[in-house]
Amino acid sequence: MSSTNAGGSAFSVALVGFGTVGSSVARILCNGAHDRLRLTHICNRGIARKKVDWIPADVTWTDDINAVLRSDADIVVELIGGLDPATNWIRRALEAGKSVVTANKQVIAQGGAELEALAGRQGLQLGFEAAVAGGIPIIHGLRQGLAGDRLFRILAILNGTCNYILTRMEADGVAFDFALREAQELGYAEADPSADVDGMDAQAKLAILSAIGLRRPIAPDSIPLRTITTVDAIDFVYARRLGCTIRQVSRAQSAADGRVRAAVQPMLVSRSSALARVNGSGNIVVVEGELGGETAFSGYGAGGGPTAVAVVSDLESVAAAGGGEAGKLLGGPPARVAQDFDSAHYLRFVVNDRPGIVAALCDVFARHELNVDSVLQDPGGRKEQLAFVMTLDPCDAGLVNAALRDAAALDFHARPPLWMPVLP
Repeated sequence: MSSTNAGGSAFSVALVGFGTVGSSVARILCNGAHDRLRLTHICNRGIARKKVDWIPADVTWTDDINAVLRSDADIVVELIGGLDPATNWIRRALEAGKSVVTANKQVIAQGGAELEALAGRQGLQLGFEAAVAGGIPIIHGLRQGLAGDRLFRILAILNGTCNYILTRMEADGVAFDFALREAQELGYAEADPSADVDGMDAQAKLAILSAIGLRRPIAPDSIPLRTITTVDAIDFVYARRLGCTIRQVSRAQSAADGRVRAAVQPMLVSRSSALARVNGSGNIVVVEGELGGETAFSGYGAGGGPTAVAVVSDLESVAAAGGGEAGKLLGGPPARVAQDFDSAHYLRFVVNDRPGIVAALCDVFARHELNVDSVLQDPGGRKEQLAFVMTLDPCDAGLVNAALRDAAALDFHARPPLWMPVLP
């Protein structure tokens, strides 16, 4: 860390990445409200087209990361995303004696413990509040606000793109593809939305929350995923009849044997749940502790402004600590992950109608010792594409998956069955 701060002068900040979040961070740093922070460098590809006239003239623009690493910047803010070259650049910045603030969930989920240990050896800080849930101060809340409790469960909506799509489908009965195109037009979804809709984005965030909140690190790719792309508008009709809606839910729970039960998947959620009330691109994290019970953190989980607030908050934390070493959050051996949640289950079938279909399915479930709770079917559907729903009494998810593999082999399916747990 530069010695210039020993006398109380401002910490110099280098931004690496000047996209939506980076430009929002720059605006905050240039508005005069943060006396301890001074923007000195902006690093980005194609700087000629990136330059804007509201950045002070004394800020250095460069497309060379080495120029940033050789500079006298005290803190590097990494906002380029992805694993490569971001991981390498963060490591090199720490080795060069610079604290780092990042919004990069993949880097922190997969290599955060190593980078945090490096920061500790260097007497520096690694801030990553913006890596999870955008502008919601969840890392700070878990690390400090709830440090006195022992948390054992996390329920969360961590992906604003998925939440926007599902709430649009719920509100107006539109198809998934229509809601996705709308999200892309509004800038909520990428041209390739697979990391969001298939769950990888939330998977990385949940791994970080498990390490910090449950104090049980887990490998991101060990968390089971299910896509939301198979959810249809008709599922919201049936969910409503069951007093529920549908959300992409990230959940992790400590098990007595040291494992972590974890999953990211679409689920039926009671309409009275706090998760059901999060609309649009919002996020929510609900944690449960042995002493404090449930605590909810909610707000905007993405976007330039909210994420930039989290980045600048980390910068202020580094400045307040004088650049000194921060406490460890991410280390320790990874816990094994299981998906053996007990819950009720929603099964939607689309079939070419004929006599005996429900009986055949009930026979499969009976062989697997699963009890059918209800059968729902709206009248008047097309016989060649008939949709109906069966719900199962609470049971282990693994038993349901095994039964569905057998059920899927039956010859009357027009589309693969859809399974969603019902959040207890």
